[in-house]
Amino acid sequence: MASITSVTLEVADLTAAQDFYASAFGLGPELRLRETDAPTTGFRGFTLSLTVSQPADARAYLDAAVAAGATTVKPAAKSLWGFGGVVQAPDGTIWKVASAKKKDTAPATRSFEKLVLLLGATDVAASKRFYVEHGHAVARSFGRKYVEFEPASGAVTLGLYGRRALAKDAGVPDTGTGSHRLVINSDVGSHTDPDGFEWDAAPVLAAIAV
Repeated sequence: MASITSVTLEVADLTAAQDFYASAFGLGPELRLRETDAPTTGFRGFTLSLTVSQPADARAYLDAAVAAGATTVKPAAKSLWGFGGVVQAPDGTIWKVASAKKKDTAPATRSFEKLVLLLGATDVAASKRFYVEHGHAVARSFGRKYVEFEPASGAVTLGLYGRRALAKDAGVPDTGTGSHRLVINSDVGSHTDPDGFEWDAAPVLAAIAV
């Protein structure tokens, strides 16, 4: 079964991005960076999400991200599904931090349960078929709206969402052009999906230090 070992974000300023992610999220080998000058504007068609155990943990991450230079897109708040907020990193990547719980049960920590990569698909059903053919097992599927794949032994959980719906959930316009500025590192070889997302068989840079 296919698994994602890490994701690589392509950034305009590598040193600044390394400093931001070390301060904001403290992620390990699941997040990698490399420098690029590939043109890009607006929504890049994906979001990264940290699933945490309680609201206090979400606040801790979101506050740290803003302190490190992120812009608040959706302030942290309760919702029908729990608690969370959305920020945009200085490199342009959109991050959501959320908990299924609405009340805290312990002191805040900066630890997460899951790192989720959501890809905005033009045709969710077609993208689902593509990924199943490339070895990804479906964990949950809601017609042409949303698909989540089994994470297998990988560090990153993959999901598909309609591009417009994903942008709405993130709180940004769905317009955008140019590079996704994302490379997905996995054990299934190199290929490109129907929406132009690039997959690579091997990591490209050392991980960010925690």
